[in-house]
Amino acid sequence: MTTVPTTAVTRREPELPGQTVVIIGGSAGIGLETARRARAEGADVILAARRPDRLRQAAAEVGADGTAAFDATDPAALERFFAGLPAPVDHVMVTGPGPYYAPLAELDRERTHRAFDDHQWLAIEVARLSAGRVRPGGTLLFMGGTAGRSRGPGMSLIAAATAAMPALIANLAVEIAPVRVNLIAPGFVDTPLSASLLGGDLEARRAQLRATLPIGRVVAPTDVAALAVHLMTNSRVAPVHCCTEAPSGPRMHVPAHAARASR
Repeated sequence: MTTVPTTAVTRREPELPGQTVVIIGGSAGIGLETARRARAEGADVILAARRPDRLRQAAAEVGADGTAAFDATDPAALERFFAGLPAPVDHVMVTGPGPYYAPLAELDRERTHRAFDDHQWLAIEVARLSAGRVRPGGTLLFMGGTAGRSRGPGMSLIAAATAAMPALIANLAVEIAPVRVNLIAPGFVDTPLSASLLGGDLEARRAQLRATLPIGRVVAPTDVAALAVHLMTNSRVAPVHCCTEAPSGPRMHVPAHAARASR
């Protein structure tokens, strides 16, 4: 008689049971994948986005507990949304609209101001409205980028805007502590937004990254979503972490003082 050895399978408990995750910009891409992962970890998810049709579809896909269709850069609409949230919520993630690229001679003043509202001012308003709504030890997550290191025609505005985000987020973390505030700033992520920006150049960009990245593939929204949920669940993560473009995809950098504090 032959005895077949058996291997015990340990079931991992969900990491966000009973918690509420709010995702502004949750109808597609990184926001949608983060919602999907948060639900898999046992969280209740509330999605907000501009387009009602895409929002309904996303909510049905992930089993969202609530939705709100509005423009997050409208201060009155954003304030109404936060006022209507159940209190307290545990985590809020914001994935803003796409960047605005234009050569210096073609920069439009109105669109430039709108780009500031879409990113820097939105982060300020979300942090202000989160006071008293997000529980102590909860998380605010914002999306940045790596264009702050770029040089070239059409990059002036977006480079300045993305370079400013780490300083802004670091100070917001001090302002609303003990709520943790984090910035995720990946390089290229294969999302519908990336497809719309690159158009016909998308496949060439994918091929270039597959050939040059050590992981041999393009970074996907699921990769960033995994990092986002890690930041939500790991309460020992220090108040400010920036995730920057690395050869193999997103990577977290911990400021020296934060690393000491978390030991």
